Amino acid sequence: MTDMSMDRPAPSLGVGTIIGDSFSIFFRKFPAVIVMALIPTVIGLVISAMLVGWSVTLGLTEVNTSNAGAAAASFFQTLIDQVVYAIATALLVQLAYDAKLKRPLRMGQYISRAFGSALPIAILGLAAGFLAVIAALALIIPGLWVYAVFSVMAPAVVIEGIGFRGLGRSAQLTKGYRWPILGTLVLVGIILVLISLAGGVIIAMIGTSSLFIGAGALALLTAFFMGFGGIVIALIYARLREIKEGVSVDEIASVFD
Repeated sequence: MTDMSMDRPAPSLGVGTIIGDSFSIFFRKFPAVIVMALIPTVIGLVISAMLVGWSVTLGLTEVNTSNAGAAAASFFQTLIDQVVYAIATALLVQLAYDAKLKRPLRMGQYISRAFGSALPIAILGLAAGFLAVIAALALIIPGLWVYAVFSVMAPAVVIEGIGFRGLGRSAQLTKGYRWPILGTLVLVGIILVLISLAGGVIIAMIGTSSLFIGAGALALLTAFFMGFGGIVIALIYARLREIKEGVSVDEIASVFD
């Protein structure tokens, strides 16, 4: 492991390169990315609809939190969403490295490692989200800052197999680069919000006439977000490992061999 010299400025994160590579991988492997994100998303939507109903799942009506049963169902819906995110992210992290190296995709290996990493990613994701919300109660910047601190937790868990130590590992890797990471995530967020504004209107219009079609549109939009976001996070993690530890993408991807 190598440390950055104190006598020279730290290497830049390379925000433009990360976003450019993310778009390249996303569109080059678009069918595989969408399928990997779509399957867990659809399963999650169906389970959520069974818990709170399709209209609530599609965002057409609000959940009745004054009812204890409805509130409990809403809580379990949140857990389901986290598990879906965990599985999809674990799949996409692995795809991102193989795609960047122009290697064949290995779906069987991705699935095995994804399910092995899903539980810690889901639980740690809830913990990180809770910390971000607490920080955001003071100001918006602290909330986003906390998100940047823990942003590479998922790839750290998938690649390094560190389980519930993922938050600490993410905090270690992001130290010194949290502002550029935050800038990257904000820029990506703006891109996705612009897309979601158009998609949300379409989903609302379709959902009022056909819940089935509306659910399909929501699943595709969610898969799009997860796909692109998961690739961005994977490349941020890879860049941090390269800067701080001299580990190349080839070495990161070798854990799948």
